[in-house]
Order: sequence, then C-alpha cells, then structure tokens
Amino acid sequence: MSTIVSPSLLSCDFANIQRDVEMINASQADWFHLDVMDGVFVPNISFGFPIIEAVKKHATKPLDVHIMIQNPDNYINTFKELGVDILTVHYEACTHLHRTIQAIKQTGMKAGVALNPHTPVSLLTDIINDLDLVLIMSVNPGFGGQKFIPNALSKVAELRELAKIKNPALIIEVDGGVNLETGKELVKAGANALVAGSFVFNSTNPSQTIANLKSL
Repeated sequence: MSTIVSPSLLSCDFANIQRDVEMINASQADWFHLDVMDGVFVPNISFGFPIIEAVKKHATKPLDVHIMIQNPDNYINTFKELGVDILTVHYEACTHLHRTIQAIKQTGMKAGVALNPHTPVSLLTDIINDLDLVLIMSVNPGFGGQKFIPNALSKVAELRELAKIKNPALIIEVDGGVNLETGKELVKAGANALVAGSFVFNSTNPSQTIANLKSL
C-alpha cells in the first residue's frame, strides 16, 4: 500500500482556503487533515466548526480531523453532522477512552487515538483492537512548523509490532516535522500515513511536494 498523505490545513492560506482545498483535491493527497485546538488542552486555538463546514463544501476527499480539546465526547455528533470521516481524540484527554472510541464508531466515523510525545505506546495495548488509526505526535501539539522529535521513530516501530499481533489493519499516522527525510524514516519504521503542513504549503510546488511524500 502506498503512503497515505494528509496535508494539514493548519498551514494553508486562510484567506484563500477554497483555492488550497481545490489544490489538494487535484493533488495525489488522500485526506484533508484538520487540527481543532481549544486553547485549554493545548496552548493554542486553531479553528472550529465553521472552518470544517467550509472545507467540507469543497473537499472531494475524506476529512481527517484531529481534536486537541478537553471533553471531546461532547462534540462527537457535531463532527459527524459536519461530514467528518475520521475523528482522532487524544489519549490524554479521555478519562474513559473505550467509551469515547465506541461513541465515535457508533456514528459511522473511523476512530483514532493520538499520543503526545511523552505518552508510551504500551498504554494502547487494551484498546488497539478497537482503533482504526493511531496518530503519533512527533512534535508537542499546538503549533505548526516545529522540529521533529526523533523518539517518534521508535514509537512507530513499537506500535507496528503491537499492531501486527492485535490489529494488522491499523493505520499509523504521524504528525509533526514531517518532510522527505523524516517521512522516509517513518515509513521505514512502520508508519503508513503522513501529515504535513508547513512542508507542503510553504513549498514552491505544493502538489509536487505531496506527490514526493506519496512516493515514500
């Protein structure tokens, strides 16, 4: 299977969001990655429901939404109503993670769990069977353009070994500092989905950059 590429709209030009969405539609990208931050769980506020609704109007590919918020259970149905396809919550934000995952799946969305850089993969042992996706954060969540944390490579490798035993179809996604060099190492370690924001949107040819990531 070729690498899934999910460009992060956190780095797009919000004054020209329709243009950037249409660029991704026409590119080899697989998904749209949208980061929702509440300023409480992470020290930043990004965008909320109106932006997701606007993106959905023009997007022809699945919406891969990563929510960095407290009390995510309160908003699951709203994300479904907006047309989200994959909803990823943070392990660290969910007191009753199994219940949250089941609530996401009951809506028909795919369910993912994100791990902060300090959170060990082993904590997912008892839930991994229920997951469609695990998102390994290779930067501290909250801001784009950060430097890649190398320990993410060993976490991806450990997670892939666990998935081979318990959930071979698991998608391992990585977000943070992804470029052609780190992306190549991540795919080698076992990742099969890459999120890239500033690396795509700050490049001179975003569509070609997406194609280059796709080929890893």
